[in-house]
Amino acid sequence: MSNSMFDVIQEDIDKLNEGLIEAVSSPVDLVTEIGTHLVTAGGKRIRPALCLLAAHGGPDYSLSRLLPLAEALELIHTASLVHDDVIDEADTRRGSITANAKWDNQVAILSGDYIFARAFGLIADGDYGNYVSKRLADLVCNLSVGEIIQNHTVYHAVKDLDNYYNRIQKKTADFLEICCELGAYVGGFGKEDVRRMAEYGHCIGMAFQITDDLLDILQTSEKIGKPAGNDIRQGIVTLPVIHALNVSEEAGELEKIVTDPAMTDEMVARALSIVKATDGVEIAKAKVEEYLDRAREVLPGNLAPEIREAFVMVADFIGDRDF
Repeated sequence: MSNSMFDVIQEDIDKLNEGLIEAVSSPVDLVTEIGTHLVTAGGKRIRPALCLLAAHGGPDYSLSRLLPLAEALELIHTASLVHDDVIDEADTRRGSITANAKWDNQVAILSGDYIFARAFGLIADGDYGNYVSKRLADLVCNLSVGEIIQNHTVYHAVKDLDNYYNRIQKKTADFLEICCELGAYVGGFGKEDVRRMAEYGHCIGMAFQITDDLLDILQTSEKIGKPAGNDIRQGIVTLPVIHALNVSEEAGELEKIVTDPAMTDEMVARALSIVKATDGVEIAKAKVEEYLDRAREVLPGNLAPEIREAFVMVADFIGDRDF
């Protein structure tokens, strides 16, 4: 995401980056090397930035109190990506070599476990109370459940949109929701405003993932940094594909393609053309705008103007995103 959205908290993010290096350090040099490689591999810090931004809007804002929480959120995200890379057999992420490619799968999995544990150690030291710990435990459970749902349905022609929304909520939206919710909670917002910030996070998270899924269909490989139609190739059906499976006259052909683990480049191209021939892309874009309109609308009324503007800029960015 564009740095300008988070200019108002740039000093906080600089402190966060310093804290992350310290958080993954270990008496064992190799563990420190791996942890440092992972937390400096080009992450955008969207999740902790949303947490810090939400807290800035509250009456009890304190950077020293917020930093362990913000660091823990980024570490949970990092650990989940390390495990994802092992599952996906990925060699690079964000232009850097993955832990599993640089070391091996066993080291990567254990490093992910180490980083998860460091995250919850930071939460314990931060003394935030049971509510924060419980919500973060819920988050890790939901991330895992989202991946299990997705892995269980690969190369299945799932035509149920509720399954899709449930999956992207658990994989993406729950995380952004919790970042905004806990930032507001620790920042001292009242119960209703904490709920509003959580809903904002949920809405931008759903919009972000639907946009990501759209770009996989619409953009060139060069633009998005991975093969176009990669979701289809991996047997993952997204909103426009599900719509096409339900309404296209070529739904039968599309179903044969998306359920074939041995699909060729030509089959992927054909699937994309079937999807693009329906109004699935327009429906998905409309859904994104619906979520983003709600996100802007639900922001608490008592936010400082510069904080509100930053949150609106995040929503605008997602709506305009083409990479």
